Amino acid sequence: MKIRVVSKRDEIEDLDPGEKVIHLAFRPSNKDIFSLVRRCKDVEVIQIPTSYRKTVSKSTEMFLEMQGVQLIEGDVWGHRKDINEYYTISPSFTEKIKDLRVSGMDNEEIANKLAKESKLNKEMLLYILGGN
Repeated sequence: MKIRVVSKRDEIEDLDPGEKVIHLAFRPSNKDIFSLVRRCKDVEVIQIPTSYRKTVSKSTEMFLEMQGVQLIEGDVWGHRKDINEYYTISPSFTEKIKDLRVSGMDNEEIANKLAKESKLNKEMLLYILGGN
């Protein structure tokens, strides 16, 4: 799985319209989020840093909910945008998820465990677990 990292608002218009998971590394305005959803019709998750989450308006939250888009908090720790515009979840990480499922853990337990071991937060892990 790949998370598209967007570090500046002027990158929104250049996004692939098929992007599903996007991390905004800047403080988005309502207009930025509306533009993003208009550009990427298939978007399922928009992740923004915790410090920026509090600045998102209730109307934007309702708009995203009506569009079926999850707004989650978090960062992509250690990602270098100058090297790659995507933060990639490795196949070995996906295998670890499968192994934990086989051992009998539910999604909540897996997310709690992996949030401590990985660079991903619990909300993003629960999204990933829902797709596996």
